[in-house]
Amino acid sequence: MLKVVVIGPESTGKSSLSEQLAAHYQTMWVPEYARQYLETLPRPYEQSDLLSMAKGQLAQEDQLAARANRLLICDTDLHVIKVWSEHKYGNCDPEILQAIRDRRYDLYLLTYIDIPWEEDPQREHPDPAMREYFYNVYRELVMESGVPWVEIRGSFEKRIASAIAAVDKLL
Repeated sequence: MLKVVVIGPESTGKSSLSEQLAAHYQTMWVPEYARQYLETLPRPYEQSDLLSMAKGQLAQEDQLAARANRLLICDTDLHVIKVWSEHKYGNCDPEILQAIRDRRYDLYLLTYIDIPWEEDPQREHPDPAMREYFYNVYRELVMESGVPWVEIRGSFEKRIASAIAAVDKLL
């Protein structure tokens, strides 16, 4: 089973791209579990919620991998929770860090910040400087991961074409 992660800052088209890739390859995609978790949380999230989000993401990934067609598309991975935790709280739960070390992926598709910000109650950083900051954080993560990665930028059409080309090369 090959696993492709679509990763990047908020509002860079990760979910749309993940869904389109899964449709193209007739396989499963793993939505960002944190979004589902936060939609049902009756209060602002706290650092302790991040571990629950991480466990939910991994469980959902494992469940959908069992039904995938030789390729699983993941809308983010635990690096996103790590980045948020470190940014907001100054540290990250060791259990999340261990899960990141234990989990293997085959390709990262890093989404660039060249599409317009879309307002969403779960998004926190619309400022262009913060979008660039987070892009650079994710770029550093994928560069250091040891996993092949491709930057995805441009129009929606160019993004899906670049992503398909990268996944085809992997396959």
